[in-house]
Amino acid sequence: MDIPVLDLIGFLQHPTRHLFFTGKGGVGKTSLSTAAAIALADAGKRVLLVSTDAASNLDEMLGIELRNTPVPVPGAPGLSVLNIDPDTAAESYRQRVLQQMGAGASAEALSTVREQLSGACTTEIASFDEFSSLLSDSADTYDHIVFDTAPTGHTLRLLSLPKAWTGFLNGNDRGASCLGPHSGLKMQEQRFKAALDALGDATKTTVVLVTRPDKGAIAEAAHTSVELQQLGLHNQRLAINGVFHASERSDAVARAIEDLGQQALDAMPAVLKALPQDQVPLRAFDTVGLPALRALLAPGSGPAAPQASPALQSHAPLQGLAALADELAAAGHGLIMVMGKGGVGKTTVAAALALGLVQRGKTVHLSTTDPAAHLTGTLDGEVPGLKLSRIDPKVETQRYIDKIMAAKAPHLDAAEQALLLEDLQSPCTEEVAVFHAFSRIVSEGRSAFVVLDTAPTGHSMLLMDATGAYHRQMTREFEGHGATRVVTPLMRLQDAAYTKIILVTLPEVTPVSQAAALQEDLRRASIEPYAWVLNKSVLAAGTRDPLLAARLAGEHKQIDRMAAGLARRLFTLAWLTTPPIGFKALSRLVQAEPAQAPA
Repeated sequence: MDIPVLDLIGFLQHPTRHLFFTGKGGVGKTSLSTAAAIALADAGKRVLLVSTDAASNLDEMLGIELRNTPVPVPGAPGLSVLNIDPDTAAESYRQRVLQQMGAGASAEALSTVREQLSGACTTEIASFDEFSSLLSDSADTYDHIVFDTAPTGHTLRLLSLPKAWTGFLNGNDRGASCLGPHSGLKMQEQRFKAALDALGDATKTTVVLVTRPDKGAIAEAAHTSVELQQLGLHNQRLAINGVFHASERSDAVARAIEDLGQQALDAMPAVLKALPQDQVPLRAFDTVGLPALRALLAPGSGPAAPQASPALQSHAPLQGLAALADELAAAGHGLIMVMGKGGVGKTTVAAALALGLVQRGKTVHLSTTDPAAHLTGTLDGEVPGLKLSRIDPKVETQRYIDKIMAAKAPHLDAAEQALLLEDLQSPCTEEVAVFHAFSRIVSEGRSAFVVLDTAPTGHSMLLMDATGAYHRQMTREFEGHGATRVVTPLMRLQDAAYTKIILVTLPEVTPVSQAAALQEDLRRASIEPYAWVLNKSVLAAGTRDPLLAARLAGEHKQIDRMAAGLARRLFTLAWLTTPPIGFKALSRLVQAEPAQAPA
């Protein structure tokens, strides 16, 4: 397919070798990056599309199995896809570090280093190691490499690792860390520096900040823009995805959607207004399959959307969040974890359920593990009767360091104290500290309610992996101790009477598939989700707008799909003309029904 250059979207008119798509979860990074890669391949270029997201849905969008090596895409000559699989990357990294120790290394030394390399921190840095190799000039098999990144908080953490490790390595020439011997880390230092240099080179790399016409997404894009500039990534563009224009202003729902989007765009921060900007219209079709992905960035409306059939509209209305809050309150106490892909509305659902429990007379602690931490903005002020906190990695790391130093320093001489403190400055300490904070909050569910707004799926699964590793370690240590019984955080998560997992999704094929994949991951850890919440449903809105009506047909299909066996319990949160921000708006979502007077 040849598209005249004047019809190409801005970021494809003069593309650099590297196109780096980033943004808040749910804004459409994967759709836009994949569509861009296809357009470049259709223009005759050799293109590699790379996903750094542990929860990537590229396989479903393209109908192929993702691997840790490039896979050609049928129907798109010149395009290959690569998924940086964290586990595969970590094992490859471990093998390289162990090989550096040489044939003379003892079995005990090899075992010690392998244990040091078993944490999630190693997984993170190994993923960046794979990512770095693709930015080197030696990766000349491709004309363009397009990166589809994880949600913003996780991506900023990934890109800050080289700087953090460089600071740790400077002046530290002793011992080992959770990434292995110091010599192995020094080998990586130059590669990481070269990777950041390539990302900061405007002739090589363009950063495409993806957002939607939504206040929260735009605010996060502005924050990301500043953070990336501080890391040296200055060649940025803004892509606004899903821009909607109502077909007729008399349709109240369509008009409200358009007006909300325009208000968000009008209030855009100056740092984003200064960037070159591209707008992608809201489409009537799901971006699954090559025809839809090719149409996403092309002029016109694209392939026809399926029409709703009477059979798809026959199911009974779903219960709302108030009914879910009633069910949860009946337990009296426990942990409620709200999980899902970035951008599906986890924070809104978590905040609303916490307020619903407070309304029902319960003691509630609402917290978040999300590096992007949107809870404060969603609540927009203090809430009577609600304890609010955030697992802040920097705060928790310092708290952990202070605790270890206070316990061990009195028994060490000055040189030993300095060495211990130096080792604790390792970025790997953050992983341990965050896990300890998570465990502490989980345990509060014994006497009250804890509602936990989790990070987007990939980041949360790393935390769950750490939880599983701790469980295995504790189980080994307490084997053979007779009646001694240890209760680990994983055991609490597996206890259905203690923990209720709420999966949040949107009425679209990809978010539902990703929620289903997350559910399977949890089940493999013997954790059974309690309920699903379908967010931003327009089913009962009564819109006449043809584009929204076409999207409504897809929503019917996804509800039937969930009700057919994916979700044991299914609740809904309707699309609202005013975003539910603040105590009053959130409280209305979970307002208990007044008791019926006896007949």
